Amino acid sequence: MGNFYTDVIQQWSGFHSTDICQQYALLHPTMRIAVQRIISDAKAEGHEMMLYESYRSTERQELLFQEGKTQLQHVGVHHYGLAADIVYVVNGQPSWDGDFSLLGRLADAHGLIWGGDWGDPGVHHSFIDSDHVQLIHVDQQPQLFAGTWYP
Repeated sequence: MGNFYTDVIQQWSGFHSTDICQQYALLHPTMRIAVQRIISDAKAEGHEMMLYESYRSTERQELLFQEGKTQLQHVGVHHYGLAADIVYVVNGQPSWDGDFSLLGRLADAHGLIWGGDWGDPGVHHSFIDSDHVQLIHVDQQPQLFAGTWYP
């Protein structure tokens, strides 16, 4: 018996695609529910938000790194269906403008780690990714990347 990564993500036809993926179905079920609730809660508070990116292939990660759009060269938590980028919607278009502390508050309320404080709000972080949320803590990432653990 496998897990969501081996049973769903690795079997997906776009596993190696460099295209952006906005599919909820490629988020781990717990992650998917939390993201949907965050977007719903934001709307209830008068803020339209959207899932901008869910799954990300190793090929797309490398391309984004080469283009200077990310500091992470190798595959990250998105690759495992455990992370998502959520942005505001302004005039029907994705927007990274504004204060993302709302996302941080809603992520925390739904059990996710926010890239604005990486689950450690009292610590200075050199890398801030304010539109990013993930299911696992940063300390769990080495095991995930090594293939020795999956939630």
